[in-house]
Amino acid sequence: MLALEAVDTFYGKAQALHGVSIAVERGEIVSIIGRNGAGKTTALKAAVGLLDCARGRRLLEGADVTAWPPHRLSRAGVSYVPETRRIFTNMTVRENLAMGALAHKPGPWTFARVCDLFPILGERAATSGDALSGGEQQMLAIARGLMSNPKVLLLDEPTEGLAPLIVQTVQNAILAINAAGVSIVLVEQNLRVPLAIAHRQFIIDNGHIVWRGTTADLLQDRATVERYLSI
Repeated sequence: MLALEAVDTFYGKAQALHGVSIAVERGEIVSIIGRNGAGKTTALKAAVGLLDCARGRRLLEGADVTAWPPHRLSRAGVSYVPETRRIFTNMTVRENLAMGALAHKPGPWTFARVCDLFPILGERAATSGDALSGGEQQMLAIARGLMSNPKVLLLDEPTEGLAPLIVQTVQNAILAINAAGVSIVLVEQNLRVPLAIAHRQFIIDNGHIVWRGTTADLLQDRATVERYLSI
């Protein structure tokens, strides 16, 4: 569905990604994991066009979309939920969700359906974003990403700072979104989440992909976990 092939990216003159290749298949959940500063968010930004590929290619359903700007990728079915959530705090829940649907074709993810996924959003439809709890803001950010009816959903640290009960709610929602046919690329610092729900894992370290494989393989590879993921 979406892939980076041997991608290099830079922040100014500083190289952030070195020949990174990552792919998510149709109907799959993949996770990019690694320590803080390893390049996880940078990889997502490269995938959605927020960072240019200095070398390598970005592919969407097999087509070369390296030169596409973010808005064109979004309209083609790539949705990004950033770590900072970036909801509109001066707008209501309903208005935030309406913004997510702008300039996109109608599809299965409607206001009613995202409220089925996160019932609290329906209950708080008239509430402004700045009056929501952290967990409610995260649910709103994910729901707004779904309103564009994406083929691929990229989630950056969706459970960061959330209470365990809310983490479980978000985790269950990700599984439900995937079961509905949306491919998912997940970045998470909380390893319990990707190890519980992702089909495949990519470990990134200092801007390099240093390990890739199934979740089952990673769970058996304790040496890799200790080397790249232990604090």
